[in-house]
Amino acid sequence: MKTRTLGRNGPEVSALGLGCMGMSAFYGDRSDEAGSIAVIHRALELGLTLLDTADMYGPHTNERLVGKAIAGKRDAVFLATKFGIKLDPDDPAARGVDGRPEYVQSACEASLKRLGVDHIDLYYQHRVDPDVPIEDTVGAMARLVEQGKVRFLGLSEAAPATIRRAHAVHPITALQTEYSLWSREPEENGVLATVRELGIGFVPYSPLGRGFLTGAIASPEDFDADDYRRHSPRFQGENFARNLQLVEQVRELAAAKGITAGQLALAWVLAQGQDLVPIPGTKRIRYLEENLGALDVTLDAADLARIDAVFPSGAAAGTRYPEAMMSHVDR
Repeated sequence: MKTRTLGRNGPEVSALGLGCMGMSAFYGDRSDEAGSIAVIHRALELGLTLLDTADMYGPHTNERLVGKAIAGKRDAVFLATKFGIKLDPDDPAARGVDGRPEYVQSACEASLKRLGVDHIDLYYQHRVDPDVPIEDTVGAMARLVEQGKVRFLGLSEAAPATIRRAHAVHPITALQTEYSLWSREPEENGVLATVRELGIGFVPYSPLGRGFLTGAIASPEDFDADDYRRHSPRFQGENFARNLQLVEQVRELAAAKGITAGQLALAWVLAQGQDLVPIPGTKRIRYLEENLGALDVTLDAADLARIDAVFPSGAAAGTRYPEAMMSHVDR
């Protein structure tokens, strides 16, 4: 397994991680717990070490699933989880953000219990709380490090100014945000430049565009009735049709190289720098193995230029989240 270092002085992890969210939340059928555990076991068997979850996935069920999967295998895992998004049990569409120091402590202890571990390797603030100074939240996270409950700290969807303020309190090891061929905002909003300046690792989530860049989704009807993507702007109406045309061009480029569209999309992310560790998610072993095949794909300057020509920054139609969810993104 190829490896990469998270940040300038951070830990070494597998060059590709595994996002576990879809096993328990948001993407349709999530009833096959045994199948999901088998995917995690196969990932570890192949040398993948970075597993990514969060307390709000389910909520709580994904951490329990990951905990069950890694029981007896803890030493093979670099375990990342997140806190800070609170769901309303009476309204699945409603959510809030909590960065209060007392909540940081209680959320971590609850995650440790669900995961069945005595420490978390990488603990992210899932979303920045605009009502709590980032210094207070990261100060509480730093105390978790002092207590031995957490090894490294991370932020998710944080703006450059927030990243700088947080990093001044305690070293931030990783910044997680959406980044892919159709979500290239970190190149333009200063996030990528900031983390590179500060020596912070960059962890792209949804590097396959929530599955769309694999070319396997041909219609919104391909989604289960409760699949979140049915309500995402990029998967609706004319936006879907326009984005499907972009993916068709990616498929053609991939076919010319003898690889899948998903492998090309992942290889493109990996080619953006050795400081990037993407975390594609899947519930199927065959897709896990296909994704790992992207590590063996080499894209030269001409390949990257061809990809950029057919899928330039800003080409995707529609915002990456509905406005209610975008309001929780630190900008």
